[in-house]
Amino acid sequence: GDGMRQMLWGFFKKMVVADNCATAVNTSWADYQEASGSQLLLVAVLFTFQIYGDFSGYSDIAIGCARLFGIELKRNFNFPYFSRDIAEFWRRWHISLTTWFRDYIYIPLGGSRVGKWKSFRNTMVIFLVSGFWHGANWTFIVWGAYHALLFLPLLLLGKNRKYTDTVAASRLLPSVKELFQMLLTFLLVVVGWILFRAENIAQAWDYLCRMLSPSLFTLPNRGRMALIYSLILLTVEWFQRDKQHALQIENVVKYRAVRWGIYYAILFFVIFFAGQQTDFIYFQF
Repeated sequence: GDGMRQMLWGFFKKMVVADNCATAVNTSWADYQEASGSQLLLVAVLFTFQIYGDFSGYSDIAIGCARLFGIELKRNFNFPYFSRDIAEFWRRWHISLTTWFRDYIYIPLGGSRVGKWKSFRNTMVIFLVSGFWHGANWTFIVWGAYHALLFLPLLLLGKNRKYTDTVAASRLLPSVKELFQMLLTFLLVVVGWILFRAENIAQAWDYLCRMLSPSLFTLPNRGRMALIYSLILLTVEWFQRDKQHALQIENVVKYRAVRWGIYYAILFFVIFFAGQQTDFIYFQF
């Protein structure tokens, strides 16, 4: 039933999207100093989809598997790349971990009830702890601090809980404002993932400088298929962004034969278009 469908989508995200992105990312990252700015931007975007496909695919497989045995686990990712600001992103990303940090670190420190600057201090603490949780490397610490700094203007303006609804609810397409907000938030997250992926701070800075060179306005020469798979993922999830997972299509596709055709098409992709198998990134943590 629904558990199998969620597992199927999880396998698509991991094997078709994340693993194909991983091949392109690892190949280009190994010789990033020789790559054009456009190639480096594409690689950063692909890593953004790799880490999402990997983390959320793992979660979908686990949640779907538990559902087969009648166990309901809470969702762990709520379509985070459709967020309109960084606060919304963190409400939708890795929900189990961020909720734990909120309940056991942020709220005991006073949460947001202690004034704006102390609230920012508390936010900085949980992001630094989150960075350190991912590994004892300065790249993770700076990644955490970077996201805390992105929170600062939202906290000072009291807009850190502005977006709690579904973007473009009951509409097919977002407004121009919503599209701009999502693109800006996505690009800010992409920059953060460069820090996360880099071996050290110097490499992250060098990568960013090379990415923002004049060659940014050329065409990238590899990784296009991985981008296509990522865009398929993004498109399907956009149309299903108000659902628990992307394959809850029984109310959208009325004909059972068509639904099964979609399931078999996704299974076909998983079998024949899977990338080179890689371990789940999450296993490192």
